[in-house]
Amino acid sequence: MKLTNSVQMREIDSYAIDDLGIPGSVLMRSAAEHVAEAAMESIKPGGRAAVFCGTGNNGGDGIGAAACFINRGVSVRVFLIGDEEKLTPDSREMLRQLTVLGGKLEVFSETVDIESYLRGCDAIIDAIFGIGLNSKLRGDALAAVEMINNSGAVVVSADIPSGVQADTGAVLGDAVIADITVTFSLAKPGHFVEPGCTRCGELRVRDIGIPGDIIDGAVSYVYAVMHDDASLKRRRLDSHKGDYGRCLIISGSLGYTGAPALAARASSRMGAGLVFLGVPEAIYNIMAVKLDEEMPFPLPADKHGRLAANAAGEILHRAEQCDVCLIGPGLGRSPEITELVASIIRIVKTPIILDADGLNAIIGKTEVLEKAAGPLIITPHPGEFARLGGDLSSGDRLRAARTFAHKFGCVLVLKGHRTITALPDGTAFINTTGGPAMAKGGSGDVLAGMIAALIGQRYAIRDAVSTAVYIHGLAGDMCAAEFGENSVTAGDIVAMLPRAARSVAGG
Repeated sequence: MKLTNSVQMREIDSYAIDDLGIPGSVLMRSAAEHVAEAAMESIKPGGRAAVFCGTGNNGGDGIGAAACFINRGVSVRVFLIGDEEKLTPDSREMLRQLTVLGGKLEVFSETVDIESYLRGCDAIIDAIFGIGLNSKLRGDALAAVEMINNSGAVVVSADIPSGVQADTGAVLGDAVIADITVTFSLAKPGHFVEPGCTRCGELRVRDIGIPGDIIDGAVSYVYAVMHDDASLKRRRLDSHKGDYGRCLIISGSLGYTGAPALAARASSRMGAGLVFLGVPEAIYNIMAVKLDEEMPFPLPADKHGRLAANAAGEILHRAEQCDVCLIGPGLGRSPEITELVASIIRIVKTPIILDADGLNAIIGKTEVLEKAAGPLIITPHPGEFARLGGDLSSGDRLRAARTFAHKFGCVLVLKGHRTITALPDGTAFINTTGGPAMAKGGSGDVLAGMIAALIGQRYAIRDAVSTAVYIHGLAGDMCAAEFGENSVTAGDIVAMLPRAARSVAGG
């Protein structure tokens, strides 16, 4: 799903109004009807509603929705946060229509019985701030948001919950917790990036009358990965295992035998034709017993059961014969591993995925990323990302991910709730699956193995990564539905991959 930022959306609106001659009040009326329609689903016969409005065009959407309520026989009160004199021209037209129907605006700061009224409401419309908000809520706006959140009514937000920054997903002090968010023409990053995504509830994107070719022609570099965006290729009837990739996984150390097994099994489940697993010789026998389909082989180890620097020759030889190389899960840390990982990055031309201790090996040495001989995919969680030099201090995960990927010329998978995949050209994909059930050790090892499998099957890297991230989260969601959020393990996710993969379009 293509996303648009606040500046682009305002430009689209202005073009429709100024160049195409579509009256702004017509677009606003359409938006208002969609918002009212969503709220009507929760209003019982004889029920009542409330609308909270600001002075901008978002407030006009709310005022127009209130008029729709009156037309449908719903009792409604409309509370204005701000000065009525500052209403936009289109909002004034909505107010005129409301007034004709017998409705009125009540100034929020001068109304004393709001909370008691809200307790009897079936639905509340939040139309205080739209996509242009860039400063923290304060005063009456903050008080109104708190009342809405404490009301117990179903809450419908117009365009975006008030308090959520549309371009970043940041919560500016506080924000409305919506049950439904009705946005117009195109969704925005703030609907999908955390923490804003946790305030949106069910997101509905509605057409308000801007011609489709204008919407389709809008240029975007940010996308939300939805179910229909993830697809797996159908296999040819005359194909064989060599057609589906040779994956090399370098993983494990003494005491860490789960990570290599999970990564290898995930690669097999995601369709890799051949999976080779290089492990320190200290754990080779364990891995040989654990794995049936995958092919472990021993590598030189130090006295602590970690890979030794002289493992490089065998790894480089194997990498030349494979289509993708995953390095990191369970490797542990040592100066020799740091040297080994840096050498592999500089020499191997096949795509490399760095995960877990593969990332730890380059902390403080991120310049090696710029010297990669081939495509490089890194998969940090927020803590690892910060240690690599990624800057999350602004709260803008999307910008931080895109900046890092562009600077170092790598594909970055910034894991977390709503994982972000950023490409060197500035394109970013926000995942829409996964949840707290996946907050278990080993989940990242599974994802890394899945990414390797799809790259090995010669999917374009951008498609391989975004599809793997989506299916990984989907499998986690399926596990949560079946076992409950507390009881899901990484092994459960691997076992659920066939069902999740089969469900995606084309799978």
